[in-house]
Parts: sequence; C-alpha cells; structure tokens
Amino acid sequence: MVYSTESGRICPDCGNPVGKCRCKAQTPPARGPVRITEERKGRRGKTVTVIAGLPMDHDTLLSLARELKEKCGAGGTVTNGIIEIQGGHRSFCMALIRKKMTGGDI
Repeated sequence: MVYSTESGRICPDCGNPVGKCRCKAQTPPARGPVRITEERKGRRGKTVTVIAGLPMDHDTLLSLARELKEKCGAGGTVTNGIIEIQGGHRSFCMALIRKKMTGGDI
C-alpha cells in the first residue's frame, strides 16, 4: 500500500480502515484522561462536542455514540476512536459518561 491520508487509521491485522475492520481488532487503551471539549475551529463556526480518550473498542464507542446522539437530540459520528456530537452538549455528555463509567455499564 502506498502512503495515503484518505482512509485514516489502518487496522494492523487486516489492513482495512478501522471503521471497516473485518477482524474487529480492539482499540488500544486510552493513554490519559477522557477529554470532553467543544470545538468550532474548522467547522464553519458550528459547535461540536468532541469526546476523546475513552478506553473502549470500536463497537462499544458506536453504541455509546448512538445513545449520546439520541439523548442529546443531535447528530454525530465516531472517527478514529473519537466521538463527535453536533452542538454544545459538553456538560450533559460529561454527566452521562461519568454515570455510565461509575455505574459499571461500560
């Protein structure tokens, strides 16, 4: 494979982009704290809540993102182990993730 930035992170086991991984390799554990920030830079002035550093595999991140999007009433995505929720929902996301992590749901 020639170097390319088109597909993002590549799974070392199957060689596919992490989002389309056939072997479902585990995402490596996070190195450091969970960071929940609101960003506008590069998004044409629109606020996006970014959640990074969660020590979860890709499938668990997808289910958490689905729940966050549903409870926030907003769209979003998971890319390269980072959850992005449209809008400024930092405090709500922080409370929900803290509740799930201390409650043992994750």
